[in-house]
Amino acid sequence: GNVSLTNVEVDASALILGEGRGFEIAQSRLGPGRIHHCMRAVGLAARCYELMLQRSLSRKTFGKFLAEHGSCQEMISDSAADLEAARLLTLSCAAAIDEKGPKGARDKIASIKVSVPELTSRVVDRAVQVFGGAGVCQDFPLARALTGLRTLRIADGPDAVHRRTVARIEIKKTLKRMGIDISGRSKL
Repeated sequence: GNVSLTNVEVDASALILGEGRGFEIAQSRLGPGRIHHCMRAVGLAARCYELMLQRSLSRKTFGKFLAEHGSCQEMISDSAADLEAARLLTLSCAAAIDEKGPKGARDKIASIKVSVPELTSRVVDRAVQVFGGAGVCQDFPLARALTGLRTLRIADGPDAVHRRTVARIEIKKTLKRMGIDISGRSKL
């Protein structure tokens, strides 16, 4: 059901931060929320990576363990790098929020929103590949993990918007370092 309130007055002391600042309050929660999403994504990908390693050491094809095949070794190597990159980007963003606050860390927040789900999705996708058909069945958490990570990319807003935010912040930093003022001449 719905809740309907009629003729209800709220005292000004009940306002958080003040009148007209609701959007600001909502926005201030996005950074920490994205950190939380990314931490969960890294943990999920780490679990899938462990499953991939275990599978590669217990399953044989053509008389060799999967881990002995060069293509599987490449997937393990790429996944280890992607997982560490996702972890470090998330950690760096959290440190920036602690140091500068969410507003000062906008570039890092936007960056992890795009990068971490992509990096962790690649790890899980490789795990699915190592598992073969078993990777997409419900006996293992891989297919559900892949779906969850893909959904995360949609839920936090379009990647293109976050990429544009990162690009604009980077361009403005560079213009400032170069001593170039383009105010009034560009929408950057």
